[in-house]
Amino acid sequence: MGLRERGGALSTEHGIGMDKRHSLREHAAPTKLAVMRAITQPLDPSGIMNPGKVI
Repeated sequence: MGLRERGGALSTEHGIGMDKRHSLREHAAPTKLAVMRAITQPLDPSGIMNPGKVI
């Protein structure tokens, strides 16, 4: 039984580890990912802080 079937959710309060990025894309709602991008973009418009990381 997976995360969704158990009613769970991924928490990204302090970011997500590099090994778990695929899980975030697989399990997080598209709206949640869009909000995360919307928060990060004005703070780092050039994408130079923690490149390749999901924060």
